[in-house]
Amino acid sequence: MAFVHLDVLCFYSLLICTAFSSVSSNAEIKVNPPQDFEIVDPGYLGYLCLQWQPPLFLDKFEECTIEYELKYRNIDSEDWKTIITKNLHYNDGFDLNKGVEAKIHTLLPPHCTNGSEVQSLWSEATYWKSPQGSQETKIQEMDCVYYNWQYLLCSWKPGMGVHFHISYQLFYWYDGLDHATQCPDYIKVDGQNIGCRFPHLEASDYKDFYICVNGSSDSHSIRPSYFIFQLQNIVKPLPPDYLSLTVKNSEEVNLKWSMPQGPIPAKCFIYEIEFTEDDTTWVTTTVENEIRIARISNESQQLCFLVRSKVNIYCSDDGIWSEWSDQQCWKDDIWKETLVFFLTPFAFVSLFVLLVTCLLLYKQKAVLKTIFQRKKEVFSHQDTFC
Repeated sequence: MAFVHLDVLCFYSLLICTAFSSVSSNAEIKVNPPQDFEIVDPGYLGYLCLQWQPPLFLDKFEECTIEYELKYRNIDSEDWKTIITKNLHYNDGFDLNKGVEAKIHTLLPPHCTNGSEVQSLWSEATYWKSPQGSQETKIQEMDCVYYNWQYLLCSWKPGMGVHFHISYQLFYWYDGLDHATQCPDYIKVDGQNIGCRFPHLEASDYKDFYICVNGSSDSHSIRPSYFIFQLQNIVKPLPPDYLSLTVKNSEEVNLKWSMPQGPIPAKCFIYEIEFTEDDTTWVTTTVENEIRIARISNESQQLCFLVRSKVNIYCSDDGIWSEWSDQQCWKDDIWKETLVFFLTPFAFVSLFVLLVTCLLLYKQKAVLKTIFQRKKEVFSHQDTFC
């Protein structure tokens, strides 16, 4: 019994030692954070590069695949964007009107650390555009519209604290351009740039489009303004045309129109229809260029509708409604119906009177013809007698 008791004690001691050995082994596994973590601005108006170097002392983890967890955001944002990567750099777009912050640490996978993931301490970096000029010198009410998915036009108003001698410049960049490009065709009012007509933008859809509007003045600095959007989300199509309204019967109306002209595919449209029946108006939407609507009353005197178009959710995240089309109407001519109602029986009566008159005239003609024949015979007999 003494030997059995001793064996049990030895067994438990072995388990405890193994557990502490494992914990001690895991506790000793450490990894350093990435080196030289920084946020680099290549001059693309908000498209930044976050880059770093491998951590020190990775020789003992040569058989492990090192990963990095990267978190980043604009400073006033509540949410971090998180990326797990094996690379030593990552690019993304940021709003340069605000600061940028990021942090990164090294990850060792469980198969390299006896079953538990090991993380390094965080390495952090920030980036700010050097502020120039006061907030009041920034442009106001920037508005960009991609007309009919063909040409882009942006406009703005001068800052509140600037004078007419301020000269604004617009620069833009998207993936595919070698460098930020200045607007080639400014819209001017009183010699001051207040907008830009862009040239043909090749292969620019479904990409972040970066814009910076800055300025220069002899008296004071101008605060730059930065913008990011995707062109397909600011498309304003042409309005539909060739509208037709057909009253099928007393209960149903068929509305039809042609697809707006231009490069936008038919599958990308959504239409809003404003339909008016006498004094009642309602609005509905459809992705087809034809719709049937039930009439409120078969005695309605006027039916009208308008249509406008927008790029739908299958081709963009957002869009701008086109202008309304010309109005197409159908009118029930009550005076015509009333006139027909009264003229129809009158026509029948007139026809009847005409027929009776014709018969009477025909009969009178026959009687006169008979009398004439008789007189002719009498005269002929008298001539023979003489």
